[in-house]
Order: sequence, then structure tokens, then C-alpha cells
Amino acid sequence: MLDAEISFSSRAAAKVASLVQEEGISDLKLRVFVTGGGCSGFSYGFTFDESVAEDDAVIERDGVTMLVDSLSYPYLVGSEIDYKEDLQGAQFLVTNPNAS
Repeated sequence: MLDAEISFSSRAAAKVASLVQEEGISDLKLRVFVTGGGCSGFSYGFTFDESVAEDDAVIERDGVTMLVDSLSYPYLVGSEIDYKEDLQGAQFLVTNPNAS
């Protein structure tokens, strides 16, 4: 496991905790990954996972665990994962200094 240089806001942690509770599986962790983004920078994916790979970066906050695979990790270093609800909807947001 890698020590992560990626931050996870308390709002994001609270939302993940709420979603995990709804699922009823206490071992769930939020997995964040990068997919090809074309000319607008990176695109991000979010899914739940019960297992931690040996080369995953593990970020813990407020009792919640976020995982980043080793291929996505270099693209997410320095990023902050947040959660936002507004009139346009609710979503996890990634502020990434590596994106163009």
C-alpha cells in the first residue's frame, strides 16, 4: 500500500459513509480512478470495492477509506476529492493540479 498524497474532504467522507451505510456492507471502500479524458483533461470514475490491492494507495478520513490504483495514482497526486450538492445536482469533484 502506498501513502497517498491525495486529500479527501470531510464532505466527501460523510457522503461515502452515508452511501456505505445505505448499502449495508461495512467493508466497502470508495475506489477513485482516472480514465482517458481527451482534450478536456482527465475523467474520473468512482466505484465501491471491498478489497484492497497490494499496490493501492489508501486514504482514510473520518472512518471512511478511499482507494486509488497504482496506474491512476500518479495522475491524482496533489488532488483533492470533494463532494458538492447544489441546484445542478450532487457529485464528487476532483480538483487536480495535474489536469490541463
